Amino acid sequence: MTELLSAVDKYRQLILDTERYIWSNPETGYKEYKTSKYLEEQFEKLGYEVVKAQGVTGFYTVIDTGFDGPEILVLGELDSVICPSHKDAYSRTGAVHACGHNAQCAALLGIAAVLKEPDALKSMCGRIKLCAVPAEELIEIEYRSRLISEGKIKYYCGKTEFLHRGYFDSCDIAFMMHISDVYSVTDGSVGSIAKRIIYKGVSSHAGGSPWNGKNALYAASCGINAVNAVRETFKEKDMIRFHPIITRGGDTVNAIPEQATLESYVRGSSYDAIIKANKNINRALIGAALSVGTNIEIIDIPGYAPLCNDKNMIELCKKAAKIAVPQEKLHYEPVITSGSTDMGDLSLLMPIVHPYVAGSKGNYHGSDYQICDVTSACINNAKWQLAMIYMLLCNNATKAKEIISQYKPLFASKKEYLKFIDSINDSGDRIIYKEEKADIRL
Repeated sequence: MTELLSAVDKYRQLILDTERYIWSNPETGYKEYKTSKYLEEQFEKLGYEVVKAQGVTGFYTVIDTGFDGPEILVLGELDSVICPSHKDAYSRTGAVHACGHNAQCAALLGIAAVLKEPDALKSMCGRIKLCAVPAEELIEIEYRSRLISEGKIKYYCGKTEFLHRGYFDSCDIAFMMHISDVYSVTDGSVGSIAKRIIYKGVSSHAGGSPWNGKNALYAASCGINAVNAVRETFKEKDMIRFHPIITRGGDTVNAIPEQATLESYVRGSSYDAIIKANKNINRALIGAALSVGTNIEIIDIPGYAPLCNDKNMIELCKKAAKIAVPQEKLHYEPVITSGSTDMGDLSLLMPIVHPYVAGSKGNYHGSDYQICDVTSACINNAKWQLAMIYMLLCNNATKAKEIISQYKPLFASKKEYLKFIDSINDSGDRIIYKEEKADIRL
């Protein structure tokens, strides 16, 4: 394994050039055209045959050791977030990699380069699938809803979309590294339902005849306050989060707003908790519409599954860190964190782990986020993942086979899981006004 890890330094400049290129060209989910093309070309220069996702960004390549064994899926995320106040945000879109995905992709390319070295696959069996995946950040819900209506995607998040398309059908184990300020791993993180909430009022002259209108913006404000009033009913163990933004609040200052639109998530530690909280939140949102006399359309969308890091994979990544980055201390916390990721979807079907590698500073998704240590975020990142690949696939893939045999999926199959999350989809107006009576649907 020593030769494998030391080979990363040979490709240091390639890795760091990639990190800077992607940082300088941030693109949000399903729009990562330059990012995906750049990485595809770099993989092809290394001699890889890439399989491009049909109709969307992203690709994968499969490395076959020539010996039968499990398939390990290693991922890097292509997309950025939006933070217009960041000094490096793209002026036209506000996009910026205040999430560290640029370093993930740079490390993925470094892994690819090392695995092309002579004898790199020696002592390993099975296959390695390297995948550059789009749209991890669940943002721009209106845009992605349009892609769904046009038949270009079925799911809002990239890993779920690739799972649906069958790109991961041959995979047995998956992992990827996120960037943080410390080396760490936890037991997992919360899942979510994504929401689009549209209050529908009646427009009228704001000065001359406001009594003829029904103010959708006031209804939306009441809705936010109504949810705030039920927050104390959320149990701490369920880790419920609701954090709306207003994406439309009216069209002109001299007219009563006839439409106000919110986007949000309902996050929680389990699907049961999320679904229960979502119903209570919908009731509060609908009650606000009733109080003002508007209607409300609520569009509920499957977001992220709760992430469950496999215990055996946690132990593997801890051992790999001691070998690959012995100078660093890996912090293990047996907790569920309140962030979300579509790695959660994969964790319900195969053993996965999603650790954090140091190298950033500032707030995630904030205006002060930066990659401050590229050696750690990119170079050590690649070494740590290569150590995990080797440990899984060496010695006739004994460790990988052991982890696979002990894993107990929450769902029996991909088909069963996708059927379940499809059942979360719900949309439509929630109030039917009949003269002085109103029927509601939670």
